[in-house]
Amino acid sequence: MGEQNATDALRALMPLAATLGMRAEAFTADQVVLALDWSPSLCTSGGALHGGVIMALADSAGGACAMLNLPAEATGTTTIESKTNFMGAVRGESVSATSSLLHRGGTTMVVETTVRDEAGKLIAKVTQTQLVLRAQT
Repeated sequence: MGEQNATDALRALMPLAATLGMRAEAFTADQVVLALDWSPSLCTSGGALHGGVIMALADSAGGACAMLNLPAEATGTTTIESKTNFMGAVRGESVSATSSLLHRGGTTMVVETTVRDEAGKLIAKVTQTQLVLRAQT
């Protein structure tokens, strides 16, 4: 899937991705890479990209990764736990979140996401647990 098609799929799946200006640079079961550009409207004091925006980017990448790895009978996924460690700030540049699956279970999945700035500096490390949703019987 090309970047534009992947971005369109992401934004259709998660409208917040469009609101924040996220784009998909990779969108496969093995790896999801989402990026967004710094903007003053997404910042906290001092021109730093808001931590909530960074967490939203990471959660979106992790959720997409889980979605791409769902069992055939699943109807979707939702985040039930997320742990974020921040190591740096983003000022005036783009940021990307790279997610990969650590555990694929029938009830839950665990996804690891690294967030890096344009220079490759580690900004945050996120581990999240995704619930596998199934149709109600």
